[in-house]
Amino acid sequence: MNKTININKLPKFPRLLALPLGLIPSKIHSTALATMLNQVFTQALREGELDFMRRRVLLIRVTDAKLNFNLTLIGDRLVARSYQTHDLIIEGTLYDFLLLATRREDPDTLFFNRRLRLNGNTELGLYVKNFLDSLEPEELLGSLFKHLKQMTHLFERVGKIQSFLKK
Repeated sequence: MNKTININKLPKFPRLLALPLGLIPSKIHSTALATMLNQVFTQALREGELDFMRRRVLLIRVTDAKLNFNLTLIGDRLVARSYQTHDLIIEGTLYDFLLLATRREDPDTLFFNRRLRLNGNTELGLYVKNFLDSLEPEELLGSLFKHLKQMTHLFERVGKIQSFLKK
């Protein structure tokens, strides 16, 4: 049985917190993410599993937090770059990206339900999705995985409070 999801009831990043994040230049956010991903994907980068990103620009847009991350592969490292055009844009809420990272929802479900949206190069999007599908996040992220799960639960609790206050 397919359950219908009311996307308006899903937890959102608080607007009040998004405002100060927006004051930080996107290049700084992108550099921080690239640094973290280079550590997490050290082996995958070394083995060429991310070569599909070479000379391609990926924009990750976290809509509710008003964050944009621009990434490309140069050599064997993910690098933050500012570009006017992107080969692929992946966008969604922070909660949906947390669900993806913690495997509470599989990528196919999130993309099929349009909670995570892909725009641009379809082939590149498929490579990214298949790469994400192949990951074992608990193993890959270590103790960070536990913190991401806690953050996901916190989002859910805050979302329930927000829904209650709107009634």
